Amino acid sequence: MTECTTEKLRLEAVGRRCVEADFSGGQVSSDGGVLVLREADRRIGLTERLAECFVDHRDSELIEHSVRELIAQRVYTVALGYQDLNDHDLLSRDPLLATMIGKQDPQGEHRRCDKDRGVGAASASTLGRIERTKAEANRGSRYEKVVCDFEKLRNSFVQTFIESFRRPPQRLVLDVDPTDIELHGNQEQRFYHGYYGHYCYLPMYLFCGDYPLSVKLRPSNIDGSLGVVEFLQPVVEQIRKAYPAVHLIIRADSGFCREQLMAWCEQHGIDYVLGMAKNVRLQDALSKQMQQARREHLQTGKAARYFADFRYQTLNTWSRTRRVVGKAEYMDKGANPRFVVTSLLAREYEKRYLYEELYCARGEMENRLKEQLDLFADRASCHCFRANEIRLWWSMAAHLLVVIIRRYALKGTQLEKAQAPTLQTRLFKIGAVVSVSVRRVYIRLSSAFPLQSLFVLVLQRLRLPQPVS
Repeated sequence: MTECTTEKLRLEAVGRRCVEADFSGGQVSSDGGVLVLREADRRIGLTERLAECFVDHRDSELIEHSVRELIAQRVYTVALGYQDLNDHDLLSRDPLLATMIGKQDPQGEHRRCDKDRGVGAASASTLGRIERTKAEANRGSRYEKVVCDFEKLRNSFVQTFIESFRRPPQRLVLDVDPTDIELHGNQEQRFYHGYYGHYCYLPMYLFCGDYPLSVKLRPSNIDGSLGVVEFLQPVVEQIRKAYPAVHLIIRADSGFCREQLMAWCEQHGIDYVLGMAKNVRLQDALSKQMQQARREHLQTGKAARYFADFRYQTLNTWSRTRRVVGKAEYMDKGANPRFVVTSLLAREYEKRYLYEELYCARGEMENRLKEQLDLFADRASCHCFRANEIRLWWSMAAHLLVVIIRRYALKGTQLEKAQAPTLQTRLFKIGAVVSVSVRRVYIRLSSAFPLQSLFVLVLQRLRLPQPVS
């Protein structure tokens, strides 16, 4: 193990007291909150499920780190706030992390190679191989031999979502949206995007509420909606197989207002609410309501809204007429018309409710994408396109653990709606002294931690056999 100097560091005195420091504190981890992540993982069996999505061609007699342990190490550390693989050259020496991912030898005392002694978890280079493995790798490959099956990964996330319900859901709203991942190197399939103004990837995400369901990495030289039907179809089929009677609604912005998606939804009994780009014909259909909104604004000085409900068909691209709801809003800055197209019936979804309550709730999807970035989904620094897609799934898995903690353990507490960065600083970053003996691993958490009662409550709730109601 690394030998640190015990020479005292003399600092500026405080009053009459001298201040000294050294490195004799023992094995202290700054990430005591990994206990919470392990319990959240255990509750849904996440890393066990994810491990089944990889084919391991390594020689079983030479394996020191199982696929599940490698995945757990990567996902836990992303959730803890470590964004790069390089961080693991030091994190691999943390006996608390090694214990939580399931290592029987958390201090690495019995490693095969002398150079690895004292290192319980996997190094950055070992973790990197699971990302860089090519799809065609086999037992004859030299280094990278753990192959990811992306279809199984998606199915695993959707199945976890399905099992989260104690009773069949009546309605599910699925939010689909792309975002950009800025690139600074010479990555595979790297293209410049005029709208975003930089070289980037254009991944597509699918969420239900705050629950991550699927992600697909794509180059940016495409229409933002390209491949959306192929992206949605397997997820919809899996959900409907489990819950045949569920009412599914696809919700997205105007970038997905395409004939292919709407026709597919109509053919398969799926409803949709999609934003629409405004044009002259749509604005003409909304002119009466806009005049009313303008008059009211001039009288009251406040923003005024009116809604119109009408049938509409494009001149060339749509195969049929469809219901469109228009919002005529007039504010200090002037007119602000907005439109959505939907398959939902007017008698069941009144126009104001459909726009203000159902469609505008799509704004929460922006928070989900932001949280993905907070969990380093934008760290697409590997040259290989496939490796960068695997990294997206690590962020999705870390996000899922955060969702589980919020949903089952933080309900009714001060951190009930906390985003990942807040949980990292307030719940996960806890000093912990780790003592390892033959019979036990003893973890002494910081006595100065301000949220001790909440921390205990979280662990208790995560270990309950049923979700907190």
